[in-house]
Amino acid sequence: MKLWLKSAILAVTLLAFGAARLAYEATLTRDLQAAGLVAPRLQIGTRDKIGQTSSTVALGGLRTLVATFLNLRAYTAFSEQRWEDIAETFNTIVDLAPHTRYYWETGSWHLAYNAASYYINDASLPPLRRREAWRLYVLRGRAFLERGIRNNPNDWSLLANLGTLLSDPNKFPAFRDNNASFAAAAEAYRQAAATGKALDYVGRARLYSLARVAGRERESLALARSLFDASRRNHTPTLLMLLLVLEAHENPALDVARRAVELFDTPQKAYDALSSHWQRTRERFPVFGVSAGLDALEKTLSIPKENSILSRALPPPPTPDDWFHK
Repeated sequence: MKLWLKSAILAVTLLAFGAARLAYEATLTRDLQAAGLVAPRLQIGTRDKIGQTSSTVALGGLRTLVATFLNLRAYTAFSEQRWEDIAETFNTIVDLAPHTRYYWETGSWHLAYNAASYYINDASLPPLRRREAWRLYVLRGRAFLERGIRNNPNDWSLLANLGTLLSDPNKFPAFRDNNASFAAAAEAYRQAAATGKALDYVGRARLYSLARVAGRERESLALARSLFDASRRNHTPTLLMLLLVLEAHENPALDVARRAVELFDTPQKAYDALSSHWQRTRERFPVFGVSAGLDALEKTLSIPKENSILSRALPPPPTPDDWFHK
């Protein structure tokens, strides 16, 4: 065989082998990245943000080290209240370390809580600007957590943190649709519990959110009964009270006072629990049957009409109108 022909065959063989190897390695890399065993390649924007030296370190496999240094930079920005710098820095950090829970939770906390709270009191801006900035940062904190969950779908803590944010009374006005935010919080807690790794409080927190979703009272009652039967650790005052009011919703003829005494042991304890729940208006818990129960217990305890809890003004729910009036 002529030399040129041998060379041509060898070249074609090498090219074919190289193409096959590239395809195999690309598929293997994607599979390893999907399994979290290999970090994705740095995007050009990320390399630009962290600088040439840090980029070289990150490409060398020390991304978590660079993320740690950037976290220190974010703390400096926090101490100086440079909120946009914090947002940008944490976006870069999670590009470097997408599977580190701490960075997702801390970044969200800075946005939804620290930055948002700052704008409640920022006298340098007019009320409308402060109000919109407050809401923007709450929503950015939520979006950041949701992005973390997409990157770590089996992380119960990220899911629970989302549930906490969505059911925080101080954040209700930012989400505007309370029914939707409570439903989303309940779903986040449900997914957290479904991982099998969540702490006990997550199941109760799911109930606390679900019970506030209009139209899902029957589902909430089933969950309350399940939690009540599962463990005495679940017999918290809030869970017992929700069990009571959901039973009253299911059965309008229920003797609420008698059932309250069964749950809380004595008429005085039952009255105290009902009174506390009656005044938790800012949290928007259901109150089915509570007024009837209070009225009956006040008669049992010989509480004068002028001292009735039902005659007192209820605390108003939180509203941005109170925060941004100046």
